[in-house]
Amino acid sequence: MSPRAQKWTLATVLLALAAVFAVWFAHDRHWLASQLVFTAPPLLLALGVVTGRGKAMFWAGVLALFWFSHGVMSAWSHPETAHFAWLELLLALAVIGISSAPGLRQRFSKR
Repeated sequence: MSPRAQKWTLATVLLALAAVFAVWFAHDRHWLASQLVFTAPPLLLALGVVTGRGKAMFWAGVLALFWFSHGVMSAWSHPETAHFAWLELLLALAVIGISSAPGLRQRFSKR
């Protein structure tokens, strides 16, 4: 995958994750707090990835580890919203894979 395609793919996945959080917490009692904690980070990271900020892809991968953990905990403890948690899990795994692909490619390429 070219760096340009990787950038746009990661931005799309981050926007999809933000959309999942926005819908998931739309009727939350603490709506503003949930949007600031869950929806804003993937939106800001998507903006950083698209504009070419150096560390945005790295931080997307780091935060995806937390999103993955949150998805596992939510899927396990709240079966009524498990479908959102499974979407979060899958999108977090996609973010981890896309953001770490260049490093893995360079590490395991033939020299």
